[in-house]
Amino acid sequence: MTEAFIRKKPGMVSVKEMPILQDGPPPGGFAPVRYARRIPTKGPSAVAIFLATFTAFSWGMYEVGKGNKIRRALKEEKYAARRAILPMLQAEEDERFASEWKKYLEEEARIMKDAPGWKVGESVYHSKRWMPPASGELRPDVW
Repeated sequence: MTEAFIRKKPGMVSVKEMPILQDGPPPGGFAPVRYARRIPTKGPSAVAIFLATFTAFSWGMYEVGKGNKIRRALKEEKYAARRAILPMLQAEEDERFASEWKKYLEEEARIMKDAPGWKVGESVYHSKRWMPPASGELRPDVW
């Protein structure tokens, strides 16, 4: 295909002979381009956000403080109840210990009756300090 056939301009020998067509602005010019940064003010300001956060935090700390006072009072009440009942519990444990100790000494006397020079109830550790036996040690039936 020839250039004359494509452009429908007979008689052209070169591209340089083509008429110059250049795009231009529309009549009256283009609309102005907005390039300035104009962010719309939507939502609360930074001061309002800060005050709301500070208020919520302060209220939360106030509630935590109230909870701590209540929890401290309940803990003190529980400890007071334990202190009040402690002498009775200690007396019961002393009574149980005495009866178990008596059974323990009787069992020791029965087992060691044939050992010469054995003294029932005497500590095998030669110290002056008395230590209560460990738990379970006073139960011969468990052996």
